[in-house]
Amino acid sequence: MEKKDMNRDPLTGEPGSHPVGTGLGSAGGALAGAGIGAVLGPIGALIGGAIGAVAGGAAGHSAGEVVDPTGEDNYWKSQHKSGDYNEFAPAYKYGWESRSQHQGRKWDDSLESDLRTGWEKAKGNSKLTWENAKSATRQAWDRTDRTYNTYNKVDSKWKTDATSKDYFDKGMDYDRDYRPAYRYGTYLAHSNEGGKWDEANTNFEKGWDNAKGNSRLAWDKAKHAAKDAWHGVERAIPGDFDKDGR
Repeated sequence: MEKKDMNRDPLTGEPGSHPVGTGLGSAGGALAGAGIGAVLGPIGALIGGAIGAVAGGAAGHSAGEVVDPTGEDNYWKSQHKSGDYNEFAPAYKYGWESRSQHQGRKWDDSLESDLRTGWEKAKGNSKLTWENAKSATRQAWDRTDRTYNTYNKVDSKWKTDATSKDYFDKGMDYDRDYRPAYRYGTYLAHSNEGGKWDEANTNFEKGWDNAKGNSRLAWDKAKHAAKDAWHGVERAIPGDFDKDGR
């Protein structure tokens, strides 16, 4: 399984580069105190390529969503190549938490000035100066920014397209029931690049049971939306993403 961070736009395929919000979205408060990496069990620590998982926000509102801290810590631990990771861990954490706190802001001189000031409090026991911590903080900020932007684009696309699908149950609600499934399929595609979609994959099904939040869809219905989202990512990435001939 390839773990490279391709930085790809989730829909175009182009390579690129808060504390918990009020309310935790439809995945519920249970995810607040536990990393989704643990909650999603066999799927692992959610350390996928271009994006990470959003904790407590499978079908919540963006203002209340946070990036899964356990998954992000595991991801950056796997990517960190030089120096003591424990020394840099607070910088990575500062990056993903700051992006969640500063909704709508871009990384610019003004933001960096604010982050420089906040680093002395955020660094904890780390001995890194801001100049040494800045790169790690920026990398985590950028990954988190891609995560939010990815889910926003996916939400926008499928909210328009979902009702035309023959599997869409008009007795269900898009935001509550289907949005988590499309997000879940998108996440699976990013975190399993080079793998194959398999609707009978027990890991996928077990993950859905824990990621669906308030969605009323059982896996036998949710898997159709998740599969569409998976192949949406596949079509955005050049080549046969999962080697299935599509």
